[in-house]
Amino acid sequence: MGVLVFVETENGAPKGSALEAVSFGKAIADMVGGENVALVLGSMDGSGGDSLGSAGADKVLHDPNQEYDKGLIAPTSSAISQAVEASGADHVVFSKSSLSDSVAARVSIKIGASLATNLVSVPQKAGDGFQVRRSIFTGKAIENAEVSGDKVVFSIKKGAVEVQGGGGAQNPETVSYSISDSDLKANIIGSHKAEGDVLLPEADIVVSGGRGMKGPENWGMIEDLAKSLGAATGCSKPVSDMGWRPHHEHVGQTGVKVGPNLYVAVGISGAIQHLAGVNSSKVIVVINKDPEAPFFKAADYGVVGDAFEIVPKFTEALKGAN
Repeated sequence: MGVLVFVETENGAPKGSALEAVSFGKAIADMVGGENVALVLGSMDGSGGDSLGSAGADKVLHDPNQEYDKGLIAPTSSAISQAVEASGADHVVFSKSSLSDSVAARVSIKIGASLATNLVSVPQKAGDGFQVRRSIFTGKAIENAEVSGDKVVFSIKKGAVEVQGGGGAQNPETVSYSISDSDLKANIIGSHKAEGDVLLPEADIVVSGGRGMKGPENWGMIEDLAKSLGAATGCSKPVSDMGWRPHHEHVGQTGVKVGPNLYVAVGISGAIQHLAGVNSSKVIVVINKDPEAPFFKAADYGVVGDAFEIVPKFTEALKGAN
């Protein structure tokens, strides 16, 4: 019995979404019994055990082999499968990411487990399985489903659970898993990571701009608002297509899908492709001078007016409040 949680890191620190996964794992462990074990592969800074313990980990396992820092699917899948066997865990938890989406599927096959993806909340126990709620059709609908089996792999979306606090710090236990030559057939010849004070996939607040900004020379207004909120910046697809902003800031169905606590859309009409990338947001604020903009139908709060007048006043008000 018990739960194993795969913890992704960024610059050696557990990602915010990984801490959510640990708290999710704690909820599952409380249902089924056994320990909630966090697994870190690759580099981890000295405070990792503290944050993972606080989030709900009963134990932290750490394999410091820096081969895992490359983010390769095969060795990561192999190590997690070995960890499941060694720990005796029947339930494995992943936080949704480009790496985990592939790894979770492989691990489920390797350990003979059922797979439940895109979960938006903690499931309920149902007989010999679980009743789950999952996002489907690129976030346009929620499916209620049952997953059963002696072993289950869960993959959760950002915001599926709040990170709990109050747990005790954990001293990581060093472990070592075998990596075969076949696991290392892929060779990364170069990589370029998105830059910024706050990165989109992990952001709790996102401020995005659209064609209503009229040109890249006006983007300082978006950046000022984002800085005042401690937010990441994003944009609509037409903006990135025109080269006003880099493609890694494109939010939408074919770009980055986000699920922050607050999403602020400035000068974005709200095409269905953009909505598909933001509809997991807890609160959506729309600023647009067109009262008929489709985005207002999805907004929790809407402001009809000229963004070039509203946003600077909004930013100044936030600065004054701080």
